[in-house]
Formats: sequence, C-alpha cells, structure tokens
Amino acid sequence: MQANEATVVPIVHVVDDDAGIRDAIADLFLSVEREARCYANGLDFLEQADPDAPGCLLTDVRLPKLGGLELQDRLSSHGFSLPVVFMSGFADVPMSVRGLKSGAVDFLLKPLRDQDVLDATDAAIELDRDRRGDALESARIRTRLASLTTREREVLALVLDGRKNREVAEILSLSEITVKIHRGTAMRKIEARNVQQLVRMDRLLGFTISGWSAHVLEHEG
Repeated sequence: MQANEATVVPIVHVVDDDAGIRDAIADLFLSVEREARCYANGLDFLEQADPDAPGCLLTDVRLPKLGGLELQDRLSSHGFSLPVVFMSGFADVPMSVRGLKSGAVDFLLKPLRDQDVLDATDAAIELDRDRRGDALESARIRTRLASLTTREREVLALVLDGRKNREVAEILSLSEITVKIHRGTAMRKIEARNVQQLVRMDRLLGFTISGWSAHVLEHEG
C-alpha cells in the first residue's frame, strides 16, 4: 500500500455480460457519486483493471470466457486481495457457498435491489480499506522489529509466551534486571506501550514474534 492511497477514490469494478445490468449499476453509483468501471467478462477486467488499486469487485458468477468464481480464484492465486461481491440470477446454493467460503463479502440474487448493491459494496470497500491499513501497519512493525537484537527478540517471545521476568531470566540464564532492560528497550524500539499492544502487533504479523519462543524453549532443557 502506498502512502497516498488514503486519498485515492476506491473503484467498484462491475463485471457482467449483460450491458443493461452494467449500465444500470453504473447509473446507480453515479447517482451516489461513487466511481465504477464496467467490464463484459472476467478477462476484460484482468486486461484493463488494476486489481491492486483500492476498491472492490462486483461480478456475476456466470460469465463467458472467465466466470466470477474463476476470476476470484485467479486474483487470489496472484496474491490480490480485492474484496469480491457476487451476483447471480440463479439461487445456486453450492455456488454461493463456494464463493463465500473463498472469501466473498456477499452473494446477491438478481433482480438486484439498489440498497443491497450499495450496502454490499460499502462493506467490501471498508474491508479493503481495513486490509490496506493492516498491511501498512504490518510493514512498519516489521521495519521496527528488524532493529531488535537477538536477545531482545528472545525476551519479547517469552513475554508473549506468558513468562514473567523471573522465568525469562531463568530460561535465558540472565539476571532479572538484565531481562527488564532488554524488555524495556525492545518495547520502545517497536513502539509497544504495553503487553496488550504487543499481543495485537504479534497477531497482525501472523504471530511472528511469539513464534520465536519455540526456538528459545528448545534450549530450555
């Protein structure tokens, strides 16, 4: 995520082989001053759009050349996390279940209700905004983590493992005062005000920090 993405207007990418539906949805978004771009099929979207830009994808499930589910799979396999809202003229339960299990925000049945479309795409754009914010924060935390010494990493990992300073000192064969110094320095470096914030950072990074404890504890005995 680039630093200026917060000012970029999110785009709703509408993929449907019915020109009438594309036009109706485009008019709906125009009426509420939102930006939308339309495509007749999944391949057109892949060729013309930037799936890494802020926004979401509103796509029919059944499409020529490349269907909505296949488009979702294609994006995921290439590392794109653009939120997807599916729409379909058929009440296909297995298909809707597959789409939702693959991470779709919603599955709308045609004929579409304007408010349903707006609500679903609002939720998708909000999800995209949250993901991008998390990605930016994660990158910043990883940069700060890189400044830690090996010992500081070990201390934080054991703190996340629920160990008290005394236990950490015993495991690492250090004095408790030295552990407190390492802990305080590490917390300042990564800008964690307390253990709760450290836990949140660890969760955001996919438990990278706490994962270090396994290596430390291997040598405990």
